Amino acid sequence: MSDVVKVGMADLNIVIAPNTIRTSGLGSCVGVVLYDDYSNVSGMAHVMLPDSKLGRGGTLNVAKYADTAIVELVQKLKSAGGRVHSLKAKIAGGSQMFNFSSTNDMMRIGPRNVDAVRAKLKELRIPIIAEDVGGSSGRTIEFNPTTKKLHIRTVSQGVKEI
Repeated sequence: MSDVVKVGMADLNIVIAPNTIRTSGLGSCVGVVLYDDYSNVSGMAHVMLPDSKLGRGGTLNVAKYADTAIVELVQKLKSAGGRVHSLKAKIAGGSQMFNFSSTNDMMRIGPRNVDAVRAKLKELRIPIIAEDVGGSSGRTIEFNPTTKKLHIRTVSQGVKEI
């Protein structure tokens, strides 16, 4: 019997097979899945913003930002027996949910989130095995640590696996 571990917005968690892990409501947010081929531990972060420097003082929610969420997720996986040097990533989301006529970069949150996630993964030497990013539709994703498949349900395009 397996359970589905749900990850909320600006949240992260880990899961051990046969359980799966899911997040919904990925618009401009990016779902980052990290897994290790040798252990059954996997993790997911629901990243809302590219950079923790955008935080407004007070206590920082590390799961909210690409630069801090991925580091935190790696630590959690390591603590649960994941092998950091063999981690791989799959990412989805980063849609441009609204058409803005302005060229204001602040409005391009989706593409900026994708860029920030890619940059952090590259810095940590974690290869991106597959991605489903961009577009203008929201996504729900579910990762299965046993099969290493990321199931993606897109509002306009139906279902696919990467």
